[in-house]
Amino acid sequence: MVQLTRIYTRGGDKGKTSLSNGKRVPKHDPRVAAYGTVDEANATLGLVRLHCGPEADAMLARIQNDLFDLGADLATPEDPNLEYEPLRIVEAQVTWLEQQIDRLNADLEPLNSFVLPGGSPAASYLHLARTVTRRAERDATALAELETVGTQPVRYLNRLSDLLFVMARHENDQGRKDVLWVPGANR
Repeated sequence: MVQLTRIYTRGGDKGKTSLSNGKRVPKHDPRVAAYGTVDEANATLGLVRLHCGPEADAMLARIQNDLFDLGADLATPEDPNLEYEPLRIVEAQVTWLEQQIDRLNADLEPLNSFVLPGGSPAASYLHLARTVTRRAERDATALAELETVGTQPVRYLNRLSDLLFVMARHENDQGRKDVLWVPGANR
């Protein structure tokens, strides 16, 4: 377990931060941006949990924990000389997301148009979390063009955004209260 005894260290006062391997990088480094956006997605899920029922809350609690794992994964550059086993996202975490998507999607009304973010408060926050997760995915893929990033973090973020979309529809009375896009409605 991680123990935090000091909240401020003054280590970042000059615009740098430490990765999990101790390397100092600028706070705007693509790796820091990637795990920072994962942190934003996690915080957004905290808002969602205030507005959903026990089943969704339990799923989101698990996902929030996984997102900390994912942040740790992204904060640790690939290095065969590490003196410790880094925490990495694994296939089982991605598979669990896929199972939840399939389970929830089975009860949804068919889609006849794109869904606008909205409906219930829980669905609205789930859509917000979905868009932040998509940004985290973009940041992780941008990082992967510069440095080695495992495949599982990107796969996890991709599936998570899909799950959040399905959960939003589920929270909108299994899709019956989705807000649908009407192309050209205001011409």
